[in-house]
Amino acid sequence: MSLVGALPFLKPRLSPSVSPGRQRRHTLPASEFRPLNTQDAISVFEIEKEAFISVSGDCPLHLDEVRHFLTLCPELSMGWFEEGRLVAFIIGSQWDQDRLTLDALTLHKPKGSTVHIHVLAVHRTFRQQGKGPILMWRYLQYLRCLPYVRRAVLMCEDFLVPFYQKSGFKVQGRCSITVASLTFTEMQYPVRGHALMRRNSEAIGFPQTVLLLEEQTQRLESVLLLEEQTQRLESVLLLEEPIQRSESALLLEEQTQRTEPEPADV
Repeated sequence: MSLVGALPFLKPRLSPSVSPGRQRRHTLPASEFRPLNTQDAISVFEIEKEAFISVSGDCPLHLDEVRHFLTLCPELSMGWFEEGRLVAFIIGSQWDQDRLTLDALTLHKPKGSTVHIHVLAVHRTFRQQGKGPILMWRYLQYLRCLPYVRRAVLMCEDFLVPFYQKSGFKVQGRCSITVASLTFTEMQYPVRGHALMRRNSEAIGFPQTVLLLEEQTQRLESVLLLEEQTQRLESVLLLEEPIQRSESALLLEEQTQRTEPEPADV
């Protein structure tokens, strides 16, 4: 199966208040987004465990399941690293049915057109900074560049529904899956159209194949420019139409007066 790469990331900008000669030097990129691998599994599980155990009493994925999905479908994961340290991540897998079932928690269906997002988690030190929504946005843009993906689905507790709605997810209804006494809402996001990408960092690990980021951006800008010009033209025509009608009415009235017979003298 072919994989269309996506590089939806901004190149870090240097602060103008710090001269280049005094900037801190390091070999690791300041901010990096890349697919996860099995070597990241322990860091992933530590963040996940801290984020979910205190709230729900359990983790969406246990350590062996994290390794399982990062072995089968690492391209459906995304990690956000700050100077080499994992600060947030998403893990997904493919699914081939309209609704989630218990099998969706453990199986990866390579022929499916749905991506099941198992977990999104942010390190406690980096919470309340907007990293969760930013990572989700980048992940969904990345999915738009995968030709076999038609939608993304997830299940969450009710208090998280507004969070995912802000990212564009719609409620499908109650999920058939329960974990102990916990119930969930199932949500979906339609994946269609071209991704709205930004310039990438030089340290991105996502593969490239068919679509180039800059070409996509230029095409999008051209479409938006054409739409804007069309709207302006329609506005001009709407403004000119009453004027043309008035001129036509005056001309018709003048012609009518010329052709009317003069009253005969009595």
